[in-house]
Amino acid sequence: MKYDFTAIEQKWQQKWLEEKPFAAVTGDKTREKFYGLIEFPYPSGQGLHVGHARPFTAMDIICRKKRMQGYNVLFPIGYDAFGLPTENYAVQHHIHPAKVTHDNVSNFRKQLHMLGYSFDWDREVNTTAPSYYKWTQWIFLQMFKKGLAYKASMPVNWCTSCKIVLANEEVVDGVCERCGGQVIRKEKSQWMLAITKYADRLIDDLDDLDFIERVKIQQKNWIGRSEGTEVDFTATNGDKLTVYTTRCDTLFGVTYMVISPEHPYLQQWKDQIQNWDAVAAYIEEAARKSDFERGELNKEKTGVRLEGIEAVNPASGKHVPLFVSDYVLMGYGTGIVMGVPGHDQRDWEFATKFGLPIVEVVQGGDITKEAFTLKDDTGIMVNSGFLDGLTVKEAIPTMKKWVTEQGIGRPKTNFKLRDWVFSRQRYWGEPIPLVNCPKCGWVPLPEEQLPLLLPEVDSYEVTDTGESPLSKMTDWVNTTCPKCGGPAQRETDTMPQWAGSSWYFLRYMDPHNDKAFASKEALDYWSPVDWYNGGMEHTTLHLLYSRFWHKFLYDIGAVPTKEPYAKRTSHGMILGEGGEKMSKSRGNVVNPNDIVDQYGADTMRLYIMFVGDFEKAAIWSTEAVKGSKRFLDRVWNLAESAGESYEVTPANEAAIHRTIKKVTEDIDGLKMNTAIAALMTLVNELASNGCTRGDLRYLILLLNPFAPHITEELWENLGFAAQTGKMCCQAQWPEFDESKTVASTVDMAVQVNGKLKGTVTMPADSAEADVVQAALAVEKVAKAVEGMQVVKTILVKNRLVNLIVKPQK
Repeated sequence: MKYDFTAIEQKWQQKWLEEKPFAAVTGDKTREKFYGLIEFPYPSGQGLHVGHARPFTAMDIICRKKRMQGYNVLFPIGYDAFGLPTENYAVQHHIHPAKVTHDNVSNFRKQLHMLGYSFDWDREVNTTAPSYYKWTQWIFLQMFKKGLAYKASMPVNWCTSCKIVLANEEVVDGVCERCGGQVIRKEKSQWMLAITKYADRLIDDLDDLDFIERVKIQQKNWIGRSEGTEVDFTATNGDKLTVYTTRCDTLFGVTYMVISPEHPYLQQWKDQIQNWDAVAAYIEEAARKSDFERGELNKEKTGVRLEGIEAVNPASGKHVPLFVSDYVLMGYGTGIVMGVPGHDQRDWEFATKFGLPIVEVVQGGDITKEAFTLKDDTGIMVNSGFLDGLTVKEAIPTMKKWVTEQGIGRPKTNFKLRDWVFSRQRYWGEPIPLVNCPKCGWVPLPEEQLPLLLPEVDSYEVTDTGESPLSKMTDWVNTTCPKCGGPAQRETDTMPQWAGSSWYFLRYMDPHNDKAFASKEALDYWSPVDWYNGGMEHTTLHLLYSRFWHKFLYDIGAVPTKEPYAKRTSHGMILGEGGEKMSKSRGNVVNPNDIVDQYGADTMRLYIMFVGDFEKAAIWSTEAVKGSKRFLDRVWNLAESAGESYEVTPANEAAIHRTIKKVTEDIDGLKMNTAIAALMTLVNELASNGCTRGDLRYLILLLNPFAPHITEELWENLGFAAQTGKMCCQAQWPEFDESKTVASTVDMAVQVNGKLKGTVTMPADSAEADVVQAALAVEKVAKAVEGMQVVKTILVKNRLVNLIVKPQK
């Protein structure tokens, strides 16, 4: 019978939907709990591609195995469809984002069904549904009431193409991560979330989590905690110039200072700066650069000296020049830095370019060639007054104590992390449930009035002024103040695309609850997520944001755990056939529909797991897909030729138990490619030894998570469904017996003077004398040694014996 994958796959996809074998039951105490999670797909018009399919398939394999091991598994699916990906597609194609979302969710759902993923479809969520974003708005209001959501005017990243504000995490290599458009700095009033208040906990709590090390390192580096000192310098006009430094020991080496182009002092000093026109031109030029360009990419130091104002070094009392330069970011530290060119390479380059003094205060290098940055006990302080003769390690606390006693400094912990810009001047997002009242200020919408619905509009395109399209809807904007009843206006900015995805894992636990985002019972049972797999690109986006939201909810008693995820892994991308990243512009995107139409969903699933190490990038090969199809054909043919017995063949027992052990361990270790290789080896052995239905039972169970459709069909065809009354996916995962992973007997080659003469079947690990005795009984061996003397025997345990002979004297 031909393996008709199309009919088989359609049959089982429909049966799974009807019989719901993958439904998770909250409160089921008879089994252990396991909650696997993958990131939302973004329905932005492109549909599912093989890059999405790889992590989906890996998590599906894990969850299928966990169910078969007796776990109560929650493996849900949802669509994060608010925000830029969907809206940009809608604007480009002149289709309303609501219709884009509806159509693409339908397409995604169809593709996910097609690939046989074992999602609990009764828990499907959509971040654009009012029943969902009601609770996104509710969480925002709790943050507002606790002072974590606030509005501030500040320099922001402005995408000149999308015409929206971007968070720092959304600017990649100096451009918008979504559209690739130029990002400039712009002053704008924005809603902010005070994620920095959680910075310490976001770092410290990583120690208790089972996250892969590169994820932990990336989170820690992005948050960027450092222990240092704030020191107050004084400008010659009397204003205080506060700097943050981790090297207060080098104060005597300060020969200049630099102020950020955005610092408010510059506008205050406009009439005091004698070369204001040059300074103003530089400020305007800096506004066209992103933080990334100014910091990470800024190799060439630029700046303008402020004529008419200088700074006073509090340690030496000397006057030093003051510059404006764009490498100093207003968002980090105080927006003013001290220049120590003798012992900071960036400062050395700046001083060299502008001809500034370079003073040595730590002995040990040649500061005429480069800065000496060594901070260990080998560095000795010089030219530093009361610090002379101390090591750097001794000098730092000594100077920290001195500035504190003098009242000009204080210990300070600083972070690279900035507060989260949480508003967008776009239509397609959650409305912010606040009104602005001339008398009462910003007033939250009463919770009983949630959700605040996104109004229907004809024009959802961005405005030339950068204001939200909602600002033109006066009937919706104009409202009454919930506090005083007077006239007020709604906030017309919407939430960013990360709002809905910052808590979706909680909604999965209780998706139909209309009284809370999830019940206490569901949260207590399912929290935390046992295993979250996602791309490395979201380590400083989704992972960081969702940990922040979860910690806030924990603080207000809304969730039972302080962390959302117990385990975090990551996956590598699938690259195009030329080794380049898949993209529409390169024309190398692989649509899973095409592969499934030609080879079947099981082949697709098997290949994207077999293509390479799951945690590393792998190159797609359409030709190699055929190999996975040939393997499934062999499995099908093996089943058709199998013996009728339901007993295990003794010759196959060891191979079966070795494979059970290997596949079980490799799935848990995300080593899907080597698990599949072990299954291929087992098929070879079963084909070589001959097999029964009893042998195939184990192969089918182990293969089921990888190729669920063909294995369900074979399970039914070979009588196992009738025997057990269960589908294959509901059967018990096989367990291995360590003692049976080694064969009880082995076939050993027999050689005479290195030439093969026959084989013998021996008990495993037989003694050399027993093997030789059995070998001499082989007819061809007996003839070969007739009239000869065995002078030596060479035994390779369980593999061969070689008889070295020579003529008898």
